[in-house]
Amino acid sequence: MDRRRLLTLGLGAAAALGVSGAALLAPEGARAATGRTLLAADEFDGPAGSAPNPGIWRYDRGGGGWGNGELEVYTDSRRNSALDGNGNLVITARREADGSYSSARLTSQGTYSVQYGRVEARIRIPRGQGIWPAFWMLGADLPQVGWPACGEIDVMENIGREPGTVHGTVHGPGYSGAEGIGRAATLPSGAFADAFHDYAVDWRPGSITWSVDGTVYHSVTPADTNGDPWVFDKPFFVVLNVAVGGGWPGNPDATTQFPQQMLVDWVRVWQNA
Repeated sequence: MDRRRLLTLGLGAAAALGVSGAALLAPEGARAATGRTLLAADEFDGPAGSAPNPGIWRYDRGGGGWGNGELEVYTDSRRNSALDGNGNLVITARREADGSYSSARLTSQGTYSVQYGRVEARIRIPRGQGIWPAFWMLGADLPQVGWPACGEIDVMENIGREPGTVHGTVHGPGYSGAEGIGRAATLPSGAFADAFHDYAVDWRPGSITWSVDGTVYHSVTPADTNGDPWVFDKPFFVVLNVAVGGGWPGNPDATTQFPQQMLVDWVRVWQNA
């Protein structure tokens, strides 16, 4: 089983192609040197302890394993997600006094979705056995078709026992869960948790390409699905979370220190010109 099989669907349908919500819109005509138009961005500027922008982010809440045997309960508490006053969103996974775990999962489902372009974030991930940070996307038709028919694009996932490795993967009908089509990027030395890194996908009709700090390491096209449906030519929404435990990362052990924090400096979503 995979955590994406059991998703909270109480947030309503995601927006149609493009971006909705005035809080998300960049100034008209804002463009990167590549000719892309900036559709949505969050720099996470605000007072320490304040909530993430509610015009951009909503919350998946609850526990029950999320289809993958995970241990955390996701909350909307400032103890688990808040701005730090230094331009970062901080998602904090905690071990509570009763031995349970809490964390946060933020989503743009119901606020905006995007089709094609560059989706990127600058993140410093947490560390430790059983810790599972992720920056990823789900098809906006999830409430209608379910997972994996909606499709999933994992921009970055890390499991704590692999401190120097991140994974980029797609999931769809016939290639989901452990059968997802993915590849890993590995540092020559050190851990990704030691510093901020830029994680991105460049997404075009018929292709998705992954990069870390500007270096491309993975690309997928319809030819890679071995005849199974390519479900990535439609709007997707964005998800940020830190899971604890589960079938892939395994559970925390005596070496795992809490709390663990994922710092997100910014998220930017560019539409292809």
